[in-house]
Amino acid sequence: MKTRLMMFVAVFVLVAISVKGAVVDTLDVYSEAMKKNVQVVVVSPDNNRAPKPVVYLLHGYGGNAKTWISMKPELKDIADRDGLIFVCPDGKNSWYWDSPKDPSYRYETFVSSELIKYIDSEYPTVKDRSGRAITGLSMGGHGAMWLSFRHKDVFGAAGSTSGGVDIRPFPNNWEMSKQLGSESDNQEVWNRHTAITQIDRIKNGELAIIFDCGYSDFFFEVNNDFHKKLLKYKIDHDFLVRPGSHNGEYWKNSIDYQIMFFKKFFDKNKGKDIKRLIIYHI
Repeated sequence: MKTRLMMFVAVFVLVAISVKGAVVDTLDVYSEAMKKNVQVVVVSPDNNRAPKPVVYLLHGYGGNAKTWISMKPELKDIADRDGLIFVCPDGKNSWYWDSPKDPSYRYETFVSSELIKYIDSEYPTVKDRSGRAITGLSMGGHGAMWLSFRHKDVFGAAGSTSGGVDIRPFPNNWEMSKQLGSESDNQEVWNRHTAITQIDRIKNGELAIIFDCGYSDFFFEVNNDFHKKLLKYKIDHDFLVRPGSHNGEYWKNSIDYQIMFFKKFFDKNKGKDIKRLIIYHI
């Protein structure tokens, strides 16, 4: 009888442990820069309060804060498995710029500063660029490269999947003219607000970079050009190409490889931090 009771308790404990899982929070984060609340979805592992690295996931045109968790519900399992926090802000159709035309669209300031400070204050994060990565799909891929190149002091790793990393070949698409003005009348503004022109802001080794695109994607050529320019500047990066188009099926698969890349980056830096602590204590 005693043995059966112990087995029952053991099974009960195992069941109790197994039902624990990642927590999905839907938040309203106030932006002082834009004078409004911004919806943010946060996926965090429910295991301990030890500091965890953060991956910021940016949605594409027409998306919102819930795009990633709806398309990739496995993020909850990945958060628990890898000990990562995923943060998904609603960037509207901003392309993640601080718009020179519309002061209510200051999403560069929000994501790179206000949101970082909020997440670091409310969650057990690694409060350093060595524990932060940013990536996104389509418009969000552009945003991730744009933000990471301009704020390399904030992010240590960056990615893009099917990213619109050069907006200039698409002057009449995706509401970009609402933020920048028409391309024909504002060519210099457009030149300054595309990710590919920000490459000269970084030096080799300052960012861990991964990006990918499907062969059948309408952004394939601009991604290939992005790759060539990084080679020209001798900046190390991973550029992955595979069969696929501009759709959820492709992104659900591609994000797994990017998370693996970021996890390797985080683990590498975690090892360095442990070595520094050991040396310090000795």
